[in-house]
Amino acid sequence: MDITQLILDDHHEQRRLFAILEQVERSETGALSAIWDRLTAFLELHAAAEEEIFYPALLQVGLEVQRKAGVEAETADAIHDHNQIRDAIADAARHQVGTDEWFSAVGAANLANSDHMAEEERQGLTDFRRLASLQRRHQLGVLFAAYQARNYAGVPPVDKDPASYIREAEQGSPHSGSLKIGSLKRG
Repeated sequence: MDITQLILDDHHEQRRLFAILEQVERSETGALSAIWDRLTAFLELHAAAEEEIFYPALLQVGLEVQRKAGVEAETADAIHDHNQIRDAIADAARHQVGTDEWFSAVGAANLANSDHMAEEERQGLTDFRRLASLQRRHQLGVLFAAYQARNYAGVPPVDKDPASYIREAEQGSPHSGSLKIGSLKRG
């Protein structure tokens, strides 16, 4: 198991669910609501797991190999992207399912999420595969899978300030206090 592969698997599921939404008739609001609810819960859980486990580890490995500026920029951009996705989801909630306004907000969430995934796949995940050992990626994969399993019912959406997030993560203080990512040794 490798945390980068688990993240890629989640990305595939996100793309699949957005594609399903695009194929459901506007009049089928019950189906649209159910799929959208599943997708939004999944997007938030994915973002929370990345923020709890992946990005602190990316920052740490970047510090270890003296690539602080690069991984800080990637992380700040990712946290900003997560906030944009949350904002688009909140916008969709203000509209009746199936309306033009709702589809527009869902489209904005899809665009923000697609841009985020593309950048993350090109930068953060690629850098992490290059900089972190397979053993470390496995350890983090176990934590990532367990985090998602423990929170299967969902997590509340919470925007984060990218600069504060980075400062806390670099100090080795995971946001929930439940994980000790900083204690993982490079293997």
